[in-house]
Amino acid sequence: MQTIGLVGLGLLGRGIAACLLAHDFRVIALTAGEPHTFARARQYIQEAIDELIARAGFPADLSSNWTHCFLEASSLQEFAPCDFIIESVYEDAVTKDAVFDQLEQIIGPAIPIASNTSALPIARLQQNRKHPERLLGMHFAGPAYCTSFLEIIRGPVTSDESMQAAIHLGRQLGKQPCVLNKDIPGFIANRIAYAMYREALSLLELGIADAETIDLACLNSLPLWTSMCGPFRWIDITGGPALYAKAMAGVLPNLNTSPELPQTMKKMHDENARGTLNGRGFYQYQPGDDKLWDRRAREHAWTVKPAPSQPAT
Repeated sequence: MQTIGLVGLGLLGRGIAACLLAHDFRVIALTAGEPHTFARARQYIQEAIDELIARAGFPADLSSNWTHCFLEASSLQEFAPCDFIIESVYEDAVTKDAVFDQLEQIIGPAIPIASNTSALPIARLQQNRKHPERLLGMHFAGPAYCTSFLEIIRGPVTSDESMQAAIHLGRQLGKQPCVLNKDIPGFIANRIAYAMYREALSLLELGIADAETIDLACLNSLPLWTSMCGPFRWIDITGGPALYAKAMAGVLPNLNTSPELPQTMKKMHDENARGTLNGRGFYQYQPGDDKLWDRRAREHAWTVKPAPSQPAT
């Protein structure tokens, strides 16, 4: 694969573009919205490329050479020569359907289409497709140019060929692909994270502690194991399933299992609370804090090392 079509240049899409360009792929990109979106994307990609050169040993000439491999498309018609498509538009099935409808008129039937979705079932995205076997999920994490995370999700009728193409591409991009055997909303990482978010909100609403205290408890405990291993390994090395079973039996009945959105989140949604983006969230923010926290998040991502190879058992 030499040419990748990328639909969507939002924050995550820009990172995907930078990752592709840094690994010598030609990128044909299309974005909706304001005319300056391409300019913002190019600025982001340049900064990402320079970070890869400074922090990860990428060749210095990449700083200027990537621009020759980045093509700004004016329509999806320009995606005809692509070997692989990554869709990264708004997280809405109807919006994604509209993109797929157009792509099916332009690209060959064997060209894989990967949807960068964080929660939508692939089965839903395969509905009404002419060639649903070539559609799969490819869930990146930001900043996509320097993280190792990548979930690859097989839909009910995704072909082996499309899956292998996505896995191969992921490895070429320096990722450690997590391949799901079955399609499920939220996939792996987000399902675990959403369960944690729901319990954190439950503790907040019950008055157990304020948001800052709950954050502090997580900040001082979770990295003890999440920066080293996953939950199953942690259970094994800290007493084993038999020990945890006793504690879980007493705690599980008290955990929040409501299928409804927590009231706190409903209220904040109705108030359009977008955290650092508009200064309304669980904390108070001042103008410029969005850039401060974005910079901190990007700097922190470089400290997260790829998962080590597990020793033989």
